[in-house]
Amino acid sequence: IDKVRDGTITPPELSGGTFTVSNLGMYGIDRFSAVINPPQAAILTVGALKKKPFVDDSGRVVARDMATLSLVSDHRILYGADGAQFLARVREALEQPLSLAL
Repeated sequence: IDKVRDGTITPPELSGGTFTVSNLGMYGIDRFSAVINPPQAAILTVGALKKKPFVDDSGRVVARDMATLSLVSDHRILYGADGAQFLARVREALEQPLSLAL
C-alpha cells in the first residue's frame, strides 16, 4: 500500500491483478462469501434482488427491492478504506442511477 501511495510501485508489481464480479443472485442466493484467487485484487459479490421492508424518509415502512453487495479484497493490494469508498459509490450509483449522467 505504501508503494502505491508514494508512487514507487513498478509495473511488474501491478501485473496480473484483476477485479472480478461474482453474481449468484441470478440463482436466488441472497448473500455469499467469495474467495480471492491470486492474482485477483478484489471480488464484488452480488446477491439476489428481493423485496425487503424499508423505512422511507417520512418514516413509513415500504417494500423496496434490495440486494446484498460485498467486496472481498486483498489488503496487500487494496487499502480497506478505499474498498469501502468504492462499495459506497457502487451503492450510490445503483440507488441513484441519474448520478452517473452528471
